[in-house]
Amino acid sequence: MRKKEREITWMKVKKRKNRYLFLLPYALIFTLFNILPIVSSIFLSFTYFNILETPRFIGLDNYFNLILQDDVFITALKNTLVIAIITGPVGYLGSFFFAWLINELPRWVRSVAVIIFYAPSIASNVFVIFSIFFRGDVYGYVNSLLMSLGITRSPILFFLDPKYMLPICMLVIVWQSLGVGFLSFVAGFQGVDQSQYEAAYVDGVKNRWQELWYITLPSMKPMLLFGAVMTISSSFSVCDVTRTLCGFPSTDYAARTVVTHLFDYGYMRFEMGYASAIATILFLMMILCNKFVQKFLRRLGT
Repeated sequence: MRKKEREITWMKVKKRKNRYLFLLPYALIFTLFNILPIVSSIFLSFTYFNILETPRFIGLDNYFNLILQDDVFITALKNTLVIAIITGPVGYLGSFFFAWLINELPRWVRSVAVIIFYAPSIASNVFVIFSIFFRGDVYGYVNSLLMSLGITRSPILFFLDPKYMLPICMLVIVWQSLGVGFLSFVAGFQGVDQSQYEAAYVDGVKNRWQELWYITLPSMKPMLLFGAVMTISSSFSVCDVTRTLCGFPSTDYAARTVVTHLFDYGYMRFEMGYASAIATILFLMMILCNKFVQKFLRRLGT
């Protein structure tokens, strides 16, 4: 039976070979720049590799050292999970909520609003803006406001005090993440067939919340899944925000993330085997989280 199925599959492939030829360039590029780096990173994670010498197989030593001996990695892992748990859902739901509101606006107003909300995700000077607001002297806007209200007598060193570093970084990350899935949600709202709403009201849908749950969300599942993947990727791969605002390394490693730890061992110490182990753990975390979110979103409207 299986042999017959294989023969049928092979006949279908031969029949559609022209289609596969059109896909071949993309498949080669995807394999070269995505599949091979992942496979090589997983292989190097089981070796000691300092770039200058040939990789030497050491088994699971890199993983044991990461989990059992590297306290900085555990701190980075905790910080990354906190960032992902807080900024991921907040950014995702915020993007969806604002896209829902903007979808109700007139067309020209909607176009301007889309540009405004998407701008933070591509702005190169976003760190400069927040560094001015939370500047650690009397000239910082937040410090000036707190001192004028009598809440504090001296300026707060926001980017040096571990108590404030991670919350401020998460504020910046949320502000940036609003544009990650925002465009996909706007496109998803525009792509819903309006006749479904008319049929739904005939079938008994009575308010906008029922309309959202039974019509809009099921019709937007591809866009919701795309937005979830982008949000998960951005929330787990935080690095530039913490390094730029809080320094490298940050005070007491309070703003250390997994990607920052990876950057340290990969680009500063050139311990590529150890860095590959960090990358592999991060990759597995993102895959598991992505699977969980996709499983949840597939149940919407069912």
